Amino acid sequence: MASRRSRRPTNGAADAGAQTRLVYSTAGEVPPAGLLPSPAPPRSAATVRLRLERRASDRVVTVLTGLPGTPAQVAELARELRSACGAGGTARADVIELQGDQRDKAAAALLARGLRVKR
Repeated sequence: MASRRSRRPTNGAADAGAQTRLVYSTAGEVPPAGLLPSPAPPRSAATVRLRLERRASDRVVTVLTGLPGTPAQVAELARELRSACGAGGTARADVIELQGDQRDKAAAALLARGLRVKR
């Protein structure tokens, strides 16, 4: 019986593959670190939306959406708003919920921080 030989051509680079690893990209050139776009818009450009919701249990909740910043910054803002409004509430992802109708107090606190508010 004749032994079968591999028909794949041998490549000298295949033997050196463990030593050199080429990486190809089609994304183009990488911009310098100083020119990368910022992940979050500046605070002055952010518009926070205020709305009033009525829950199934007939409770009223003020909901703030469109908040700029990281989840940690949103949680800190929620803590400050709860204190300013004198109400309970929570921060979920990028939404803050305050117990009761707190639209006027929340709008005043957000305007003091330099954020635009829309009802």
